Amino acid sequence: MEEHEKTGSISRAARKADMDRKTAAKYIKASKLPSQMKKPRSWRTRADPFAEDWAEAEGMLEAAPELEAKTLFEYLMASTGRYHPGQLRTFQRRVRRWRARHGPDKEVYFAQRHVPGEAMQTDFTHCDELDITIGGEPFPHKLCHVALPFSDWSWATICQSESMAALRKGVQSAVFRLGRIPVWHQTDNSTAATHSLRSGKRGFNKSYQDFMDHLGMKPRTIEVGESHQNGDVEALNGALKRRLKQHLLLRGSRDFESVEAYVAWLEGVLEAANRLRETRLREELAAMRPLVAKRLLEYTTLDVRVTSWSTIRVLHNAYSLPSRLIGESVRVRIYEEKLQVWHGDTMQAEMPRLTGRNGHAIDYRHIIFWLVRKPGAFARYRYRECLFPTLNFRRSYDALVAKHADRVATLSYLRILNLAATTMEAEVDTALGLLLDQGQVPQVDEVRALVQVESPAPSHDIKPFEPKLTPYDELVGGAP
Repeated sequence: MEEHEKTGSISRAARKADMDRKTAAKYIKASKLPSQMKKPRSWRTRADPFAEDWAEAEGMLEAAPELEAKTLFEYLMASTGRYHPGQLRTFQRRVRRWRARHGPDKEVYFAQRHVPGEAMQTDFTHCDELDITIGGEPFPHKLCHVALPFSDWSWATICQSESMAALRKGVQSAVFRLGRIPVWHQTDNSTAATHSLRSGKRGFNKSYQDFMDHLGMKPRTIEVGESHQNGDVEALNGALKRRLKQHLLLRGSRDFESVEAYVAWLEGVLEAANRLRETRLREELAAMRPLVAKRLLEYTTLDVRVTSWSTIRVLHNAYSLPSRLIGESVRVRIYEEKLQVWHGDTMQAEMPRLTGRNGHAIDYRHIIFWLVRKPGAFARYRYRECLFPTLNFRRSYDALVAKHADRVATLSYLRILNLAATTMEAEVDTALGLLLDQGQVPQVDEVRALVQVESPAPSHDIKPFEPKLTPYDELVGGAP
């Protein structure tokens, strides 16, 4: 059109635009661009494949709007026999158009304005998708993830459950790293922070309320079933795990030599991410109050009495202790990942903390002496499976039962187990494996012969040291 205005020649303008003269003349006569000449198409280019059954499908969608297109298509395909799987995408597009034009209204989410220093959000997130291993063994775990919505600064600590101990550890790690606190601390309705009331609402646990009072923050939760209200930290959960996956790819391995090594790596990734948020973080820190509280211990205590079974029960799980503590009252320090058992001012035992309910952690070393004296208790012992520390121990017991009477087999096995408790379990396990591979039924004397530790070689006689004082006299100029 510009060329036609300059020259007045349609032919020259058509050549410049690289189009046919008749086409150019049409656009010049209409004074419209090609895009303006297009009209929306109101007719189908091919027959509707779902015309016969769309009325039925539409009725089902009106009756149950939450019905998925794939489910409805599978129903039509089975009931009519007129469709094939290759038409699924076409049907899904048809259902999507129907929902947009005739379907129910969808929930509206309102963008929120974040005020610097107003709130901190905390959430727990699973990390099984990272496939982390420690020393080659799977390491299932969660992260307690703390975030500031305005700056997107975040910090995370490893945990095994959504417990109060894990929440205390995670929040304290974040606020003591920042050195400042916001007005509010927001969580979802996890049992660590809240408990259910008869009214149907969620109230704060006293331990959580006391924790917030100590730090100087006000607690608040989201509405039940409205996880999007904690949306900032929820979104950062996904972003954090994507970042961790990328750094694992750069690292070239998902295996760590220890939990401590994994923690150090995780903190390095978090610090690098937070350096990208320093500008907004400075603005947020300026609006927050200084942290004046002292750091709380990251454990709670519980006083329990050791039962006649040589066990204690802590948070719905059973743990064994040395039998000398039976009847004694002990204090248990409950960390997020472990338990410590104290009698007076002396620690008596430490063990990994169990999650869930009705679990048990029984160490055969605590009770084997009495089982040897009472072998009849073995057959129906409630925690008998804990008395087979490895597969070789189980195979040995089965071999003994196959050869001897039950009482003789039980006593022989308990003596082998007692040998493992008084020497080295790994060496006894190796000896059992050797005997079983040779087709022998392990007996305690044979196993003892294989694990017998040689006596140390006698030490050489050392003559007593006799100092000579003459050199000292020479240094000070001779004897007086």
